Amino acid sequence: MDLGLTGRWALVCAASKGLGAGCAQALVAEGVNVVITARGEEALQAQATRLRGINPKVQVVAVVGDITTEVGRASALQACPQVDILVNNAGGPPPGDFRQWGREQWLSALEANMLTPIELIKATVDGMADRGFGRIVNITSGAVKAPIDVLGLSNGARSGLTGFVAGLARQPQLASRNVTINNLLPGAFDTERLQKTLAAGAEKSGRPLAQVRDQRAAGIPARRFGTAEEFGALCAMLCSAHAGYLTGQNILLDGGSYPGTF
Repeated sequence: MDLGLTGRWALVCAASKGLGAGCAQALVAEGVNVVITARGEEALQAQATRLRGINPKVQVVAVVGDITTEVGRASALQACPQVDILVNNAGGPPPGDFRQWGREQWLSALEANMLTPIELIKATVDGMADRGFGRIVNITSGAVKAPIDVLGLSNGARSGLTGFVAGLARQPQLASRNVTINNLLPGAFDTERLQKTLAAGAEKSGRPLAQVRDQRAAGIPARRFGTAEEFGALCAMLCSAHAGYLTGQNILLDGGSYPGTF
């Protein structure tokens, strides 16, 4: 299926690796020009080279910077001639006990996982409406649907973004102008972050890493972890010309882990 995205411009955050990279890869394959941003220059430039190899016909611009800062956001936005597609993404805050978190930890989590996406939406959404096309996808977490006790910082910040998007996406001045805003909620995906989490669990428990990994995968009905490629494919579908009637939704990708009906 032609997704109708050829020639569009996308800003994809935290796209040097993991789920952000998967989204950028899928969009480039569909003929989308992309601005990718991340903090690590080496990994980002390597990813830009890979993307150009996937589709030499598109433009790939790599902007090194911290998207959670005002300077980082300004640099990324300035590099994008127009933002038709915005993929919001940032690393999640660390796990822990809420009794140990102070104001600084909470503000850091809110800045990265709630306020930064809102600032980028604010900077781009009216232009999308004026042009009659816009797709915003926020990568949040399956913990928004089923909170994880040790991820309180993430639960709180990402849930705040989810509530904000629920109202904004339904504003007629956006929805009637073919601008959609949706959230993708990943479960366990085989990314560097998951690998580090599994390694930490293995070290803490004294068990072999392979055993910890297999046990975690066995708890997923799909009996495996997700891939960045399949995550990116769904992101591209949400960004497509065919998805204009889908907005304000939270789409869970977790291999069937969430046990509820709704």
